[in-house]
Amino acid sequence: MMRQAWVTHADTMSVAQQCRLSAVSRATIYAHQKPKPLDELDLLHSRLIDEEYTLHPFYGSRKMVIFLKTAGHIVNRKRVQRLMQAMGLAAIAPGPNTSRAHPEHKVYPYLLRGVAVVRPNQVWSTDITYLRLPRGFVYLVAIIDWYSRRVLGWRISNSMDATFCVDCLEEAIRAHGKPEIFNSDQGSQFTSEAFTGVLQREGIVISMDGQGRAFDNIFVERLCVERLWRSVKHEDVYLKGYSTMVELMIGLTEYFDFYNVRRPHQSLKNVTPDVVYRTAIGGGAMILDKYPRAGKKEKSETESESETGKAPISKVKAEEKAKAKPGQRRPAVSEVEYIA
Repeated sequence: MMRQAWVTHADTMSVAQQCRLSAVSRATIYAHQKPKPLDELDLLHSRLIDEEYTLHPFYGSRKMVIFLKTAGHIVNRKRVQRLMQAMGLAAIAPGPNTSRAHPEHKVYPYLLRGVAVVRPNQVWSTDITYLRLPRGFVYLVAIIDWYSRRVLGWRISNSMDATFCVDCLEEAIRAHGKPEIFNSDQGSQFTSEAFTGVLQREGIVISMDGQGRAFDNIFVERLCVERLWRSVKHEDVYLKGYSTMVELMIGLTEYFDFYNVRRPHQSLKNVTPDVVYRTAIGGGAMILDKYPRAGKKEKSETESESETGKAPISKVKAEEKAKAKPGQRRPAVSEVEYIA
């Protein structure tokens, strides 16, 4: 401790050089630094953005700037983008990079197009949201059964590592068995080896939303974001104003018990998720197949070529593009179809 006291930030000599001369680890010095005070204005703007996003999850940074201006806060878009990125908020709309996976993590295909969810534990899904406290935000992860809308497990954390997501998954499997399919987005927590390893160990089929394809999982987006998260925030967190993580933990424990056991759901004909989950009556979902599979498209092109003796449109477009001279306009798709 005596040598650590030799190192001061007020000295003209750099901290690194002072640490070398006094044989003290820089990590030790930095660990004892006082945390930077939180910006009260950032907390205020984050709270307003969080409330508005919960009501309108399709709002991006541009609309949030307009919303804050209407509320009397002149904020530029870069500031809003920084705050939304810190809270992990992105508009629910088709677009690239709305959920970034770790570059070294394996990504699994989306398997639920056209699937009818007709029984409990057929499909589970997970998502992460932010909950605000007076001095910052914490993360909440939940696992939901698609058939009954029942919350099977949840955890809160003050960091975005995969540990609390894995704990939540392990808890749900211990308490409720295992699903046939587990669906998630491509967030780094859900693509991590720790998380997918649990699913593989239990023999659970892994499905992930396509990157940049917001409508792949529109049912879960509505279920988790627009319904569950909105209910949690407006029916509990915003009303009670928890000040610590301990208070939040106790409050959420009570709320999710209420949500599953006593709160009637209109989409379930005013039956609780717990009853639907136990009886396997009254729930369900149908995932629409809005996008044709690549294999079917290629097959149809091959069949059309063999039947008509003409090259498919995609090949005609490639040939026309190759023949086009510099500065010459290439034919439009409709023109190619007409020529073919």
